[in-house]
Amino acid sequence: MRTFDCPPRYDLAGTLRGLCLINGDPTLSVGAREGWFATRTPDGPGTLQLTLTGTSPVAGSSPAAGSSLVATAYGPGADWLLDRADAVAGLRDDLTGFLDLARQHPLLYRLAREHSGLRIGATGRVFHHLVPAVLGQKVTGKEARDGYVRLLRHFSTDPAPGPHPRLRLPPPPEAIAAAPYWVFHPFGIEQKRADALRRVAAEASRLERCTTAADAVARLLTIRGIGPWTAAEVTRAAYGDPDAVSVGDYHIKNVVAYALTGAARGTDEHMLELLAPYAGHRGRVCGLLAAAGITAPKFGPRMPLRSFARF
Repeated sequence: MRTFDCPPRYDLAGTLRGLCLINGDPTLSVGAREGWFATRTPDGPGTLQLTLTGTSPVAGSSPAAGSSLVATAYGPGADWLLDRADAVAGLRDDLTGFLDLARQHPLLYRLAREHSGLRIGATGRVFHHLVPAVLGQKVTGKEARDGYVRLLRHFSTDPAPGPHPRLRLPPPPEAIAAAPYWVFHPFGIEQKRADALRRVAAEASRLERCTTAADAVARLLTIRGIGPWTAAEVTRAAYGDPDAVSVGDYHIKNVVAYALTGAARGTDEHMLELLAPYAGHRGRVCGLLAAAGITAPKFGPRMPLRSFARF
């Protein structure tokens, strides 16, 4: 067990939700004052429990100053998880200089103060986040979640360590790498994403040895089927990279354009221009807009749902 001091208004729930690349990720369970994270560490499977103690928050607000975070871990990977529990909880996240940058735009300055307790967590597990990131490529959120849940049921048969009854471990990369692509079809995962999953699984051990987000991005982009969007999604969660921007996302470019200029639609190029003044914290800006629930106006039909399971 480890105990850590929390910054003022620390937002545990918002921080841990930032690790979810797919809504309802079964490897995570997030509540207002408690969170659980199950993963495969270099020492074996492990589950991390994070619990806020101390001063109770005012209803509807983040925990107040004076609270502490208690980390408890289970399984063969318990010690590994405890050694980086504060990183998973975002307590190593460095916001130095961000508030001054945010002053350049009144909305961002307001959000930076309102969500001052929000942090970016860093799990240190690359393949863990690659699975949901690849499954989220060019499909709806529902398709991505359904495929992820079915894949975990098939490949993650061993229970997550600890007392949480519903947590699941991510799949072992060697099992994904060895599976032929047609095994993924009943999960609603077509060959393109299945092959990308199998390729990153084969490279998992090399990817886990990358010591920085930049190293991981460079290696990820050499793998066929992995582009800037997937690399940014993974490095933000695995390394806590505050500058990771998900170029190629269906929504984010529009959200940034709408929030910062009022334009209903944007392009990736325009988004990067708008975010350039916040270099070093561009991903943090996108996270703030998401935390505030800001969305661009919706026009036209939604992306259709498809079922590859019946192909």
